[in-house]
Amino acid sequence: MPHETPLIATIVVGLVLAFIFGAVANRLRISPLVGYLLAGIAVGPQTPGFVADASLAQQLAEIGVILLMFGVGLHFSLKELLSVRAIAIPGAVAQITIATLLGLGLAAAMGWSLGAGIVFGLALSVASTVVLLRAVQERHLISTPQGHIAVGWLIVEDLAMVLTLVLLPPFAALLGGAAESGPGAVGAADIFLAIGVTLLKVGAFVAVMVVGGRRVIPWILHHIAHTGSRELFRLSVLAIALGTAYGAAVLFDVSFALGAFFAGMMMSESELSHQAANETLPLRDAFAVLFFVAVGMLFDPMILIEQALPLTATVLIIVIGKSAAALGIVLLFKRPLDTALTISASLAQIGEFSFILANLGVGLGLLPTEGRDLILGGAIISILLNPFVFGLIGRFGPRLRAAFPDAPAAACEPAPAAPRPAAHAVIVGYGRVGSVIGESLREHARPFVVIEEKQEIVTALEEDGVSVVTGPRPPAELMKGARVAEATAVFVAVPNCFEAGQFVEQARAANPDLFIVARAHSDAEVDYLQRLGADVTIMGEREIGRAMVEQAIAQRKKAERPH
Repeated sequence: MPHETPLIATIVVGLVLAFIFGAVANRLRISPLVGYLLAGIAVGPQTPGFVADASLAQQLAEIGVILLMFGVGLHFSLKELLSVRAIAIPGAVAQITIATLLGLGLAAAMGWSLGAGIVFGLALSVASTVVLLRAVQERHLISTPQGHIAVGWLIVEDLAMVLTLVLLPPFAALLGGAAESGPGAVGAADIFLAIGVTLLKVGAFVAVMVVGGRRVIPWILHHIAHTGSRELFRLSVLAIALGTAYGAAVLFDVSFALGAFFAGMMMSESELSHQAANETLPLRDAFAVLFFVAVGMLFDPMILIEQALPLTATVLIIVIGKSAAALGIVLLFKRPLDTALTISASLAQIGEFSFILANLGVGLGLLPTEGRDLILGGAIISILLNPFVFGLIGRFGPRLRAAFPDAPAAACEPAPAAPRPAAHAVIVGYGRVGSVIGESLREHARPFVVIEEKQEIVTALEEDGVSVVTGPRPPAELMKGARVAEATAVFVAVPNCFEAGQFVEQARAANPDLFIVARAHSDAEVDYLQRLGADVTIMGEREIGRAMVEQAIAQRKKAERPH
């Protein structure tokens, strides 16, 4: 048995400490992300005790980025992505420009060169993929217009950073650093050639995925599903996600994250996309945790003392300057204030691309090591602050809406087209299970209100005259919008147990006499939901098993009857 196992040690110690610190943070009503980052600091080289392998941790973190972007792609379609291009492309470019200028100004104040200021500013302009997506998913916004704009914005930033990483080496000598291939001036032809080649590669990758991927990937998924092997199906999903991401990076010089996103988006064309998302969820969560551990390992706590003022200015640019720019840009596009607040909060942090750009800048002799330390420190602190930024928006959002009554309002209230009596039911989630509940209520002529986040389902329900509550709001506000206090029953049909638990708890708090039925997948989930206030918790597998046995017994009795 080998004793030198850095990969196993990094994974085991990282996950165990992340669990401990995350559980403590959750107990203190702080985001578990804070605990994961603290776990990374604990196993990093700047603190005593066990030191994890930083290079291995970064590669594990990259797998987390790949799987997370793949999962987001599964909930997207090309049509949805193109629908937000009018705001995502100019908005992201304008926000990157403003943040870069702010970083350039701080760099000039510290006496750095022009090249250092540009690298520093660009590193502060791009948000972390993992942090943004986790924040959007935790607030159930991924299928809303806000979520679509956030992901589109993120992809534009991703493409901009890919282009930056390609162009920075040939520009290094011109900006005061070390040229990649010796001294010499950079010609206009070289610049245009580099830009053209990069855009050509990105275009070729997109074309291959749209033309070939949207046909081949669903075909592979359906073929494997027909084998009846769940193990092979799960393996095929992971192979497609990781293989496409790796192929995109090797063959087209596109980032892993962008390649994985397009793989998920092409797989969403298949009817099995929902099952594919469920199969990869545990791995996505585990590797996302390792991403935050890896980020924490980079942080040197001494920077808080040695560079307190520059670090404070860096954090202010990330959290306030960049967010304010995004807020103003979204409002200029006449989007609702809620959308502007969500986008600005999502972008109030930096992450993985910032680290890559900082290391490249130091390697090219453009950015001083002090700049890299400030970028790492700003990333850690901004990630720590991001949950609190969302909390502040949730707290002061209503006041801002009252202060700016002329701002466009998001369509979050129940549709007025279908008046409902006071006695109604509420269905939380209108997917496979929720839609069956809705059809049954219609057969019994029972009015109901639906709480749903997916815009295509919301649109279809509103066209059908069903009252719907949606929008970027917590469960308590959604329940209030559905008038749960006046309802006779609530059917919680969302598949995620913890999300279902929030709705059960809020429904019971709003109406102690309410009849609540929830969906579960295991005995542990049944106990959990009933402790939170569910009157009846139905486990699908158990009910299917009972129905099968009852049908078999009925058939046998029928066969035994004398003719």
